[in-house]
Amino acid sequence: MTTVAIYHKSVPPGNKNLEKPLILTNFAQGVRRSGDQAIDVHDSQYRPADVGVIQGWTHEVPIKTHLKLRQDAIQLHQYTIAVDSNLFLYKDKTNPGNYLRYSFNGVFPTTGVYCDDHVDPTRWQQIQQDLKLTVKDYRTNGNHVLLCLQRNGGWSMAGLDVVTWAKNIIRSLKQHSNRPIVIRAHPGDKKSVDYLAQLQSIPGVKISSAGRSMEQDLVNCWAVINYNSSSAVGAAIEGYPVFVTDPARSQCRDIANTDLSMIETPVLHNRQPWLERISMFHWNFEELASGACWQHMRSRINK
Repeated sequence: MTTVAIYHKSVPPGNKNLEKPLILTNFAQGVRRSGDQAIDVHDSQYRPADVGVIQGWTHEVPIKTHLKLRQDAIQLHQYTIAVDSNLFLYKDKTNPGNYLRYSFNGVFPTTGVYCDDHVDPTRWQQIQQDLKLTVKDYRTNGNHVLLCLQRNGGWSMAGLDVVTWAKNIIRSLKQHSNRPIVIRAHPGDKKSVDYLAQLQSIPGVKISSAGRSMEQDLVNCWAVINYNSSSAVGAAIEGYPVFVTDPARSQCRDIANTDLSMIETPVLHNRQPWLERISMFHWNFEELASGACWQHMRSRINK
């Protein structure tokens, strides 16, 4: 029997997103239905177990209690399951299917084990149907280049300042293209108004209005540039060439361009194998509660 510690207080205090605590509740149910022991931890203390389960990830220097708890779980368990956002969320931010991504010991391709080594093509078919996704042909026209910023100070940028990143990208783009540049802030970054002012005065640059959807910003777009976050996933599915500047840690590395000098002639990668692979680490609440997700991941544990 495998023991699994479920850290309910890894959810931020004051959280208003009902999905986050339900992730852990459903996962515990699936562990029990699979014949293993789920230990529900409702305080902020580590519990010895074969596997720990947390919602989210942590910063290099965690300050808040829930981040410290996540860090303890990551450091003290041999295996820690991290739960991160749905890569297909661009279509409907409410996440109606409650699909999220699950990995061991990390949330980047360089650190996490995503249990995607054996691909079942029917998973992508299921997710595509459930989330009403259509893979569109690559566009061969368009006007502006869309820069999708990430949350400034977030753990995914590993300390890189988002304004510095954007200025470097703009400088590089202007060496290879005369296309207008549209900057889209991370929709969850409440401080973006403060730092976007440093970019809006650059010639040829326009700031997307707050509240605009990704699909609206993609209208008449030529290509999308991103550091390493999931914002490029929707663009790729919708048929826009994607560039990432941190390919090693990007979930889009399989289908992304990395050389900005190719902005006018991007490589149009085959997206089907990539979509089938990333579908292997997306699971919905029903699959959590039934134990399907846990059973898939449990087979990768060496006890």
